[in-house]
Amino acid sequence: MRATVYRGPRDMRVEDVPDAGLREPTDALVRVTHACICGSDLWPYRGQVPIYGPPGGRTGHEFMGVVEAVGDEVRTIRPGQRVIAPFAFSDGSCEFCEEGLHTSCVHGGYWGGLANDGGQGEAVRAPLADGTLVPLPDEVELGDARLAAAVATLTDVMGTGHHGAVSAGVGPGATAVVVGDGAVGLCAVLAARRLGAARIIALGHHEERLAIARGFGATDVVTARGREAVEQVREMTGGGARHVVECVGTAASFDTAIRAARAGGAVGHVGVPAEPVDLMPVHGTNVRLVGGVAPVRAYIPELLADVLAGRLDPSPVLDTRVPLEEVPAGYAAMDERRALKVLVEVATP
Repeated sequence: MRATVYRGPRDMRVEDVPDAGLREPTDALVRVTHACICGSDLWPYRGQVPIYGPPGGRTGHEFMGVVEAVGDEVRTIRPGQRVIAPFAFSDGSCEFCEEGLHTSCVHGGYWGGLANDGGQGEAVRAPLADGTLVPLPDEVELGDARLAAAVATLTDVMGTGHHGAVSAGVGPGATAVVVGDGAVGLCAVLAARRLGAARIIALGHHEERLAIARGFGATDVVTARGREAVEQVREMTGGGARHVVECVGTAASFDTAIRAARAGGAVGHVGVPAEPVDLMPVHGTNVRLVGGVAPVRAYIPELLADVLAGRLDPSPVLDTRVPLEEVPAGYAAMDERRALKVLVEVATP
């Protein structure tokens, strides 16, 4: 089968690899129809954070598709079902899964690398299928390009943005600040609106992305950077916001988010922290730093219900589509800011 393989910085290749297949009785074999390139995929692409391990690892942790076969012990997933795969697999039954913290599952793990199939390929062996995969209702057809894109965001970015907003304590009537105008930041804006925020201040630097933020519910935008951005937010909010969502992961974005928070407020962080972060401002103001890797498996059911009901549409964050063979070009487009987020159309739904 064909799959994307990491060969080194800025060297992604679509190659022939061994066919995916069942290994354990709890596995499912999923034929991939759609995958995504994630902003965090750019860390290994740029040679910064090796999330897919050394050269030779498979790439892609956001995908959905059709179940081709299941192991003998699989009970809730059947061949022919269309399924969503969250970016981490989990058993759904350990103490952490029971608490809704599926990314800390004692038997779980992540797609890609040298040990597991990656989502940017024709098929994936899905371990722990009952706990991991979320089936779509049988009547849902993904031939609708907008609906397919909206559902694809639930594999990661919509759930991750939601986790950031929830971690920051966003609720009805709140004023929320979102740092970052990438796909996760934009989804955090959408999540804040869904959670009832009355005012949403989006921080970013790309007008076309901030236009999406406005469409998603941002009431204000700040295009300044660093301390100037902090000063503007603190002036707009009368001393800082109680609810801030950090969606980038750099030292500068963390600093902006922490300093934009009101003393005693909360920063929900979901940007992969690729650089050391200065925590003295947190200590000095009793700001709560909450969040981390998002347990999107816990959020998919409620978010999917809203997508299928037409109440939630994150599809605009997927502004570029490529076939599987053009995944390397998709990485380059995101790296060069020519694309916000890439949807990989692997096969007919």
